[in-house]
Amino acid sequence: MNIGIYIYDDAEVLDFSGPFEVFSTAKRLANNDWQVSLIAESDSPVLARGGYSVNPHYSFADCPSLDLLVVVGGDHTRELEKAEVITWLKHTATNTKRVASVCTGAFLLAKTGLLNGKNVTTHWQDQPELAATFSKLNVISDTRWVTDGKFTSSGGISAGIDMSLALLAEFISYEHALLTAKQMEYKWQTL
Repeated sequence: MNIGIYIYDDAEVLDFSGPFEVFSTAKRLANNDWQVSLIAESDSPVLARGGYSVNPHYSFADCPSLDLLVVVGGDHTRELEKAEVITWLKHTATNTKRVASVCTGAFLLAKTGLLNGKNVTTHWQDQPELAATFSKLNVISDTRWVTDGKFTSSGGISAGIDMSLALLAEFISYEHALLTAKQMEYKWQTL
């Protein structure tokens, strides 16, 4: 399985680090051949929230085919204005078996039009704006994550970890998700 996590300047650190930790820990415990990668628009370092510098594994130019694309949140407003980012996300999400968003990453996927008519969620504070900006979405509140077809979206930060564990339960097994959470010393909040 090839898992790619899209990152950008001012991305929320745990929005990408949490899912990365879940999937890389699950890989180690299962001793499987999963590849978990961070993907950015270019191969330059990304400055996430708080000035946290991160080196992506791939850029848009050399990103391999993905089985799961995870789009993270943060200060996403500049990303929404980048036509090349939205085009890449739309193309990649269309050709990926599963797509997930953490927090305001839902805004970026919504901009592609692929979430129209679907149930989605985001951070509780951003739900009204998501619903107002993208009126074709059915924004769900009071949930940590929601799945509609191949798309799964979550609330912010720790909800992205919970969502990643739920995806892991689907991809391998519920027992392996529990083992991964235990290894991480994380109390998994299921729906």
